[in-house]
Amino acid sequence: MEKHRKYSRRSFIGDVTMAGFAGLLPYPDIAEAMRDRAGSSASLFVTKPYIQNLSPTSCTIMWITGKPCAGWVEYGEEKPTQKAVHADLGLVDAYNLINRITLKGLTPGKKYGYRVSSREILAFEPYKMSWGDRQDSEWFYFTTPDPKAEKVSWIVLNDIHDRPASFSHLLSLVNEFSQDMVFLNGDMFDFETDQQQIIDHLLNPLGELFSTTTPFLFTRGNHETRGVFAHHHGLYFENPDNHYYFSFRQGPVHFIVLDTGEDKEDSHEAYQGLVAFDVYREEQARWLAAEIETTAYQKAPFRVVIMHIPTFESGDWHGTMHCRELFNPLFNKGKIDLLICGHTHRYGIHPINEGHHYPLVIGGGPLETKRTVITVTADTNLLELAMLRDDGVKVGELKLNSQHRRKSP
Repeated sequence: MEKHRKYSRRSFIGDVTMAGFAGLLPYPDIAEAMRDRAGSSASLFVTKPYIQNLSPTSCTIMWITGKPCAGWVEYGEEKPTQKAVHADLGLVDAYNLINRITLKGLTPGKKYGYRVSSREILAFEPYKMSWGDRQDSEWFYFTTPDPKAEKVSWIVLNDIHDRPASFSHLLSLVNEFSQDMVFLNGDMFDFETDQQQIIDHLLNPLGELFSTTTPFLFTRGNHETRGVFAHHHGLYFENPDNHYYFSFRQGPVHFIVLDTGEDKEDSHEAYQGLVAFDVYREEQARWLAAEIETTAYQKAPFRVVIMHIPTFESGDWHGTMHCRELFNPLFNKGKIDLLICGHTHRYGIHPINEGHHYPLVIGGGPLETKRTVITVTADTNLLELAMLRDDGVKVGELKLNSQHRRKSP
């Protein structure tokens, strides 16, 4: 349900309804609490499967059950000839709710069909298992990226702030949604309270729209660092290298994703001494300094950075200023082509200037008339970006030629 309230980013008061106490319990005790709450429901699945960390040769499939189960994935190019489970240190995952299975050895540029299956575990004793019902999903399909592809397209959504109806509305503005991936560029939530919030406000809405067949990448925002369940955030998503900051190449674009952390000082009383984002951003800056020297980065036709807090146009709060101090000189040195951010709730496209030698695009949100969806398409010669407001009006566009910034290395 949409919210209707006056909203101020800085004087923010979250109003997420707590869906129970399961999310307050340390994982894996969540499983016991969720099983009790699930009762005798016939359905084991509480989410559809969703695709994470799709690469030319692998794909991670995730889903959540309401009762402790053992799970597996059947898959194949034309028919389900293979079965995958996840095992760690010789033990196959079992008696869990959160399923994460990576399909490996895939062929680049190929279409695969898959379905997920779960079987309830009624009792897990040392030498005896008691099994319950089994449930299979319907068949879904995904296509692995082709490293030789000359084109890539993607969507960026940001600052949804626990308004799940915004997903379907904004994506309905995208004609013939066929993009390769969707970036969730921070602040999907007001703060993270429990598992049910993640299910109801993100995974299930996305499952109805695209995430069974198209991957999304979660770029953590400052609001994802807040709330008791922020410490469990990583259980539900998977990025390359299992970091919140990472890089990858798809088509002609070298992508860099950074985690900008909180917007206030680590010493701010709101955090009670439980954050250390300055050191974390410094760690990322060292990584970024090495990244822009790599051959893969330097030879890419386009270099795009996606992160939540902008380096400019975001006031003088500590998070902005620290990101500017650490990242902006490296962006300028590395001659990035584009930076896409959120956070400010004021949409805009800010051209190159003396401070930042790259276009800075900031998405809007979360209120009606302020929400935006960003679409980007790039081939080896041209990158085109369009920003649509929630009434369908184009409020910004950008075209970049791959030769505009430098001679080829």
